[in-house]
Amino acid sequence: MADRPRILVLEGPDRTAGDLILERRPDWHVVRVDGTTANLPSSSERFDAIYFDTRNSAIWERVGQLFQSESILETLAEGVALVDQQLRITWANLMFEAWCDGPVSGLGFYEALGSPQILGPDYSPFHTALGEGKAVVTRLHTRQDRYLELMVTPVREAGGKVHHLICLCRDITAILQYQQKLAALHQAGQELAALAPEQLAEMSVEERVELLKLNIRRFTRDLLHYDVVEVRLLDRQTNRLEPLLEEGMTPAASQRVLHASPDGSGVTGFVAASGKSYVCADTATDPLYIEGAAGARSSMTVPLVYQDEVIGTFNVESPRVNAFGEEDLQFAEIFSREIAAALHTLELLTAEKRSTATRSVEAISREVALPVDDILAAAAAVLDQYIGHEPEMADKLRQILASARSIKQCIQKVGENLAPPSAAGAPAVTPHFTLKGMRVLVADSDERVRRSAHGILGGLGCVVETARDGKEALTMARLSTYDAILTDIRLPDVSGYEAWRKLRDSQPKARVILMTAFGYDPSHSIVKCRQEGLRSVLYKPFRVDQLLEALEKPESGATTAVEPARV
Repeated sequence: MADRPRILVLEGPDRTAGDLILERRPDWHVVRVDGTTANLPSSSERFDAIYFDTRNSAIWERVGQLFQSESILETLAEGVALVDQQLRITWANLMFEAWCDGPVSGLGFYEALGSPQILGPDYSPFHTALGEGKAVVTRLHTRQDRYLELMVTPVREAGGKVHHLICLCRDITAILQYQQKLAALHQAGQELAALAPEQLAEMSVEERVELLKLNIRRFTRDLLHYDVVEVRLLDRQTNRLEPLLEEGMTPAASQRVLHASPDGSGVTGFVAASGKSYVCADTATDPLYIEGAAGARSSMTVPLVYQDEVIGTFNVESPRVNAFGEEDLQFAEIFSREIAAALHTLELLTAEKRSTATRSVEAISREVALPVDDILAAAAAVLDQYIGHEPEMADKLRQILASARSIKQCIQKVGENLAPPSAAGAPAVTPHFTLKGMRVLVADSDERVRRSAHGILGGLGCVVETARDGKEALTMARLSTYDAILTDIRLPDVSGYEAWRKLRDSQPKARVILMTAFGYDPSHSIVKCRQEGLRSVLYKPFRVDQLLEALEKPESGATTAVEPARV
């Protein structure tokens, strides 16, 4: 009996086709389904034949659709698997089986994928889908370092009971690696010229330069995976591109005299003169290329740009033809902006080393301004707990806040009196009439940004207070009044969208401006905020005039996005 032929019969409303088969061949195993409405059994079930009346157009059309649908599922770029209540796979398409290195029918879902790590946000997606009867989305990290986005959707019977689960898997490895590399580049930028106050006091200018060069080499090798690199800085007086560092270049190339010129100085000179990136796909046929690294077959050169001015070039080379694509160029441009910002920081630190007045102002900002901000944030957090409960303690805390703010006003006056001359080539920052006395809250986890807020906005006449995270910023916004609030979209404890919405609700009369580095916005906070009325976005690194535009422009009108400085 186990060898009886299995026949799948697709019947119409009269239910006679199965009876006809059984009358003629009672020894056959007949499986009867409604051919006009029911799904075909999964491909894991085997039949020796399929029978249906070709004169019934409804059944004929249904069979064609079902077979076409299964064919489409087999060829999808996404992995699809059908799982029963015991989480065993009853059917899977070709892509899913390819990820599992072979057939998976009868295996447990996680077993087939090699016991992947569940990354969340739901750590029991099948339990949730079975228990709550709704679709669940989570992420998995599988063998071969593959990341999958898994959607589990329950399939119900007529009575509402879940009898199968459809698992749709999308390979998001490239997306996550892209996001991780962007985050790593952002972190690298913070470390390029990061120096603690005690290090600044001990290190000479030459030692700081060597530290910067060491970090550039390290991140180029470990993060971008390039072994050949050259960085040159533009001397505005001579128009020469002076070597800062090189790794893997020939001695002749590293000593070559180059100028910022579209002619006669190769790709590097062209990039410095035009301010545009240049990818040399094949050094053997490119008329601009001049030999840099021995055996190089392609190169990529991007300008170092700070505040709309080219200050140098960043060049990498490869022994492979056409080794650099669009993504490589994007990452190189991001890294070059970080290098330019670090070089500018180094220039300011050099001026600080030479100028007594600059040292005084920097010391005030470093030693007093940010610690006072910490006092303000801590006092505001405690006051938030005592308001409405202990009036006497709340009054004392308000006095602490007032005293701390009076200290900041004294710092600003001292800074104005001791303001040093601007660094070479940098525009002087003077108090701005329309911003004089404007109260500004800046929320950013990067201490450099908070420190710069005091230096730049304070120099423009603003009264500046800073917060390190969303909790501090929201507490201060509830207890104080601000004319403008600048908040980064990547605060450590709250999303950019949530921070913007809550700050706007706490300070409805203040303009709330979002800041982001290089358009990095994986949670789409900017899009969500714009839909609810966001007026301005600042893309780091931004110029002082772009900051002024965001602070001064009328609240009505179209949303303004202030792009990074470009040439």
